Amino acid sequence: MKPVQSMKLEIESRSVNEAFARAAVSAFAAQLDPTVEELADLRTAVSEAVTNCIVHAYRETVGRIYITASVYPDGMFSVKIRDKGCGIEDVVKAMEPLFTTLGGERAGLGFAVMESFSDSVRVRSAVGKGTVVTLYKRIRGRSDG
Repeated sequence: MKPVQSMKLEIESRSVNEAFARAAVSAFAAQLDPTVEELADLRTAVSEAVTNCIVHAYRETVGRIYITASVYPDGMFSVKIRDKGCGIEDVVKAMEPLFTTLGGERAGLGFAVMESFSDSVRVRSAVGKGTVVTLYKRIRGRSDG
């Protein structure tokens, strides 16, 4: 199905930009008149995906994060978060709760959080080329009562 509207955003992989990305995507989603809960879910999932780019994809360097949000006629909303970072060697393993490559204070729950706040999550990655995380969330909105 073809989107009825899309927006694109490109930001640097700096911590300060995580909140901006979250706000920009939620502002774009506002056209669907989401409930407070739907908007909070979307913001949380986007925050986790962007944070993964900042922390994991580019590690000790600054790179670019590409975000595309789309609205579909049936109320589906998608957000694609793409980086050109180090990539994920084993996507299935990386998506397991509590798995982290960095240790320390990292809980390894990023993908689990994305999955719990989205209807579905798709992850594609290639080592040395980057990762694409696509979040899907159906927005039923306030008008459905």
